[in-house]
Amino acid sequence: MISSCEEKQKEKQPEAKLEVEVIETSRSGNKLAKIEKFSKADSVAKISLNPDKTFQTFTGFGGAFTESSAYLLNQLSPENRKKIIDAYFADSGAKYSLMRTHMNSCDFSLSQYSYAPVEGDKDLEHFSIEEDKPDLIPMIKDAMAASNEGFKLFASPWTAPPWMKTNNDWVGGKLKPEYYDTWALFFSKYVDAYKAEGIDLWGFTVENEPHGNGNNWESMHYTPEEMTEFVRDHLGPKLEEDGKGDLKILGYDQNRAGLKEWVDVMYKNEANAKYFDGTAVHWYESTYKIFAEDLQYAHNKAPDKYLIETEACVDAQVPVWQEDDWYWRKEATDWGWDWAPEDQKYLHPKYRPVYRYARDIIGCMNNMVDGWVDWNMVLNRQGGPNWFENWCVAPVIVDPDQDEVYFTPLYYTMAHFSKYIRPGAKRIDFESTDKDLQVTAATNPDGNHVVIVFNPSEEEKVFDMQLGKITKTISISPQALQTINIVN
Repeated sequence: MISSCEEKQKEKQPEAKLEVEVIETSRSGNKLAKIEKFSKADSVAKISLNPDKTFQTFTGFGGAFTESSAYLLNQLSPENRKKIIDAYFADSGAKYSLMRTHMNSCDFSLSQYSYAPVEGDKDLEHFSIEEDKPDLIPMIKDAMAASNEGFKLFASPWTAPPWMKTNNDWVGGKLKPEYYDTWALFFSKYVDAYKAEGIDLWGFTVENEPHGNGNNWESMHYTPEEMTEFVRDHLGPKLEEDGKGDLKILGYDQNRAGLKEWVDVMYKNEANAKYFDGTAVHWYESTYKIFAEDLQYAHNKAPDKYLIETEACVDAQVPVWQEDDWYWRKEATDWGWDWAPEDQKYLHPKYRPVYRYARDIIGCMNNMVDGWVDWNMVLNRQGGPNWFENWCVAPVIVDPDQDEVYFTPLYYTMAHFSKYIRPGAKRIDFESTDKDLQVTAATNPDGNHVVIVFNPSEEEKVFDMQLGKITKTISISPQALQTINIVN
C-alpha cells in the first residue's frame, strides 16, 4: 500500500524529457543554426528510435581533393584559404572524415598529365608525382593539419597513361593485358610517393567510371570480368607483395543502375572477392532516384564489405553566386537534362540542389551505404577551372580575382551529416509516422544518438521525438534539414 507521503513525492517528480541539441539549415535562412525554441502547435507525428536494432557502421562523409580546388585555394589570400580548409576539416567546421583524390589527371585538372609519361617504361623508373606538388599535395597536408581526428584518403585513377592503352589516347580504350603488372606497380609506387610527402593512403577505387563518360575526358574502360581479373591476379597480389595488403580496394565506381551486374562478378566466389574490400558507386543515373533495390542487392552480396558513394555533384551547371535561395529552387539541371536517351529523360528533371543532396544521403544511409563522398570542394564562379570546361557546382564557390568566398547551402547540407555522424557510428532503427519527413538515425561511438530529419514540404512540421519512454516535441521549419543530437 502506497503511503500519502510517497504519493506526494511521486507527484513532485518532474516528467522526464529528452535532452536534445537541434541544428537547422532552412530555406528561410538558418545555416547550421541552433534551435532552442519550438512551435507551440500540437505534434501530429512521432519519430521513435530503437537503438537496440543496428545496421551498417559508417566509414565517413567528405569530399574530393582535386587539382582544380587546390589551384583555386592557392589564388586566395592566406586568410581565405585557411577559412575554407577549417570550414571543411576543423572541429569548428564540417569535420570531413572520408576523402578522395585523383591519380593522374581528371576532368577537374588544369591539363592532362600522367605520373608515368615515358612510353614503354614498364618498370616505371621515371614515375613522378611532381605535377601534384604545387597545389594538390599542399591542400591535402593543410587539411591534415586542420583535422584533429584525421580522415581516410582514397585515390581513384581516371586513366592509365595513353601508352598503356589499346587506343593510345587519354579518353576511352582499355588497358593492354601486357601492362596489367605495370599498372598494378603504378598503384604501389603512388602509395610510396605520397607517403614520402607525409600522406598515408587508406585505399583505392580501381577505376573511375569504368563504363566511360561518353568519350569526353580521361577514362579507361573495363568490363566486370576485366576489372576483377586485374584486381584478383595483379593489383591485389602486388599490394600484398609490397607490404601494402591493408590498403582497401573498392570495385566498380560508377552509377548505381549498373551495380548488380558488377557485384555478381566481383563476389562470384572467394577467389574473385578476396582482394575487393568493397564497392563504390556514383549518383549520376538520376537526379532523384536512390536505386534502393540495387544498393540493398550489393550489400547482400557482400554484407561484410564496404559500400561507399564516392562521387556526387550538381553537374553540367554553372553555379549561382551568392544567391542562397537558388539552391532551394527547382532550377538546376544535370547532364541528363540534355543528354539522356529519350526513355531515360524522366530521371533527370529540373531539381533543387539542396533536396538532391539531402534526399540522396539519407536514402543511401537507409539502404546500407556506409560512406558518402562529394566531388569538388571548391570551384570558381564559372564552375571550374578544368581543361574540358565541364562546369559543375561545389559547396564552396570562390572569386579569386576579388578574393571572395561563398559558402553555398550545399556546404551546410553536407555538414549536417559529416560533422555529427562520426566514423564508427552505427545506423539504428526508427519509425516515423509522417511520410513527408525523410529521416535517418545513428548512434555515435560515444553512445549519443543522432537523428537527421529533412522536411521538403512548404509547411512547418511538429513531431514528438521518442527514445524509450521519454519524448521531446520538436518543430522543423518548412524546407529545412535538421540534425538532432540526443544526449544519453
